[in-house]
Amino acid sequence: MPLEVRRTANGLQLDLSGEWGMPQFASLESQLETLDVGSVRDVRIVTQGLTALNLSGAWALRQFLTRAGAAGAAVSFDPAPPDQLRLVDETLKAAEPAAAPAPAAGEQTPSGPLAAIGRWTVDAAGDLTGWLAFFGRVATTFLASLPQPRRLRPISVARHVYDTGITAMPIVALIAFLISVILAYLSAQELRGYGVDIYVADLVTIGVLRELGVLLTAIVVAGRSGSAFAAEIGSMQLNEEVDALIASGVDPFEVLVVPRVVGLVIAMPLLTIVADLIGLTGGALLCRYLLDMPLTQFVHRVQEAIAPTTFWVGMIKAPVFALLIALAGCSRGMQVSGSARVLGHMVTVAVVQAIFLVILADALFAILFMKMNI
Repeated sequence: MPLEVRRTANGLQLDLSGEWGMPQFASLESQLETLDVGSVRDVRIVTQGLTALNLSGAWALRQFLTRAGAAGAAVSFDPAPPDQLRLVDETLKAAEPAAAPAPAAGEQTPSGPLAAIGRWTVDAAGDLTGWLAFFGRVATTFLASLPQPRRLRPISVARHVYDTGITAMPIVALIAFLISVILAYLSAQELRGYGVDIYVADLVTIGVLRELGVLLTAIVVAGRSGSAFAAEIGSMQLNEEVDALIASGVDPFEVLVVPRVVGLVIAMPLLTIVADLIGLTGGALLCRYLLDMPLTQFVHRVQEAIAPTTFWVGMIKAPVFALLIALAGCSRGMQVSGSARVLGHMVTVAVVQAIFLVILADALFAILFMKMNI
């Protein structure tokens, strides 16, 4: 049975299971109408057993909730109200004429620097709360998909690995090569005056493997893939494609967000390895032609400079940076609504936020590794 009703001390508990769609609409509607909510104080609805809920099932459930609310019953959901209910409510509210709130007599809008700081603080707190809620929703969706690997959309994940990883290799390799050459050149100019220009190889090796390789790759990916995630999902929001997924009983986080996050987490370490190899190659070439250092000597200095943890320090950062970039892009894309101007603004915010989070995480990693003597 898609609906199981239990009597509790305070009222009713409804356990929803199976599919709630058009074929089941008549039976669900008649079963919900037979429930007496006149003397019920509390209605608890458990949605964990639902496998599919489209607009037909959501409409039948909303009719029951309206009747329970009119009878004075308090309604609660476990774990959370379905998105289909929110879509139905937003559609009905949009159909009603909006009434402008009348300003209270003598009411004045606070102004001044202190009020601006207060508004900024409230907005920042709300933004942080929403971002954490988005991360929690992605994490729960991913964990719920693990028992059924097909729900992880492996084909979609492979496509995003190609889009964010394979196609990004040329620009990542070029940036890594140029930065390593610049770093080696500036180091050689300074160290040559002390007669220790041989340590240019050590500086390039440690700088590229620990910091520059993964950090520059993350910044490039943030501007390239983070903006793409926000633009793609934001365009779907403007075209109401996300609402169409919800109306058909499909979780947009499972289809749109999780594959992008997983794909970027897989692609980022691979891009970091490419950046490290190309960065070391650029340093070796500059040392060869600027300092007349043989390649065998450069390789020897690289082996001397690398500690057992040098390479892994950069690789540990890569999936964390990828997670932050993907979450920033997808969360801002899901917030798009109204017009193309909002889309452009959210894409910009996604890129800036992703770069800020990457640099902040890199600073925290630096403090952590310093405390651990790594």
